[in-house]
Amino acid sequence: MIVVATSDFEVYHGVVNELRDRGTEFTTVEPDDQLPEGTTVVITAADHAEDFPDATTIVADPDAPRRAVDQALTAVRGDGGRTIIGVDPGRKPGIAVLAGEMVVAAFQVPLADAVDVIQREVAEAADPVVRIGDGSRLQGAQLVNDLEDVRVELVDETGTTPYLGTGGRGMEDVLAAVNIARLEGEVVDAREIEPTAGELQVIKDRSREQSETNRAIDEVLARRVAAGELTIEEALAEHRNDGNGEGSDDDDGAGEERSADSE
Repeated sequence: MIVVATSDFEVYHGVVNELRDRGTEFTTVEPDDQLPEGTTVVITAADHAEDFPDATTIVADPDAPRRAVDQALTAVRGDGGRTIIGVDPGRKPGIAVLAGEMVVAAFQVPLADAVDVIQREVAEAADPVVRIGDGSRLQGAQLVNDLEDVRVELVDETGTTPYLGTGGRGMEDVLAAVNIARLEGEVVDAREIEPTAGELQVIKDRSREQSETNRAIDEVLARRVAAGELTIEEALAEHRNDGNGEGSDDDDGAGEERSADSE
């Protein structure tokens, strides 16, 4: 049983609402009351952190009640509640956070924000693992290389994107991330990938779309974007600062690269 024992109104309000939203069974008591029989986890505020020696105690931050509830659910489930984060990589990766088999959070954020989201979710988890799909090679490699101090597994994501019926459009990446989280993969520390001509051309085309003068970055900058060293916005700015006219030198070879890639 999860028990909420706090006189801190902000902690109480945030944690109770989060538990109700999850449909989780719990009870509440005053911090000085005796804990009910069967209490497994107590969620409380910092001022009562040492008052419950006979139960697992989760200290809730009033600004982060969801994290306290995630920790409580993981504690209740024991070893089966390991935090696993599945990631379907891409320009806007789908991210699913599981405690055991239960999905406790889901996100879809721009690639530039994905590492921060993942690091925040694993920050206080015991023995977490991040499982990243092996599709979208360049974006996946960037995530693998940028994640620190956490076990990362590369997962074969074949068949992880489900069929979506009416009303389900837009959820593909998040649901694929859930399936990826449930598959064991190969442990990786880093991933080096040589971008193909087609992948570089995609980056150039995207830079052209974002350029105010409809010009693309050159191949050198495109390779740095592919390696995760620069965002497209940063590459465009650097190209302008170098006096290259936002990629005017690249225009002459764009058609040839497309033709070479199609062959």
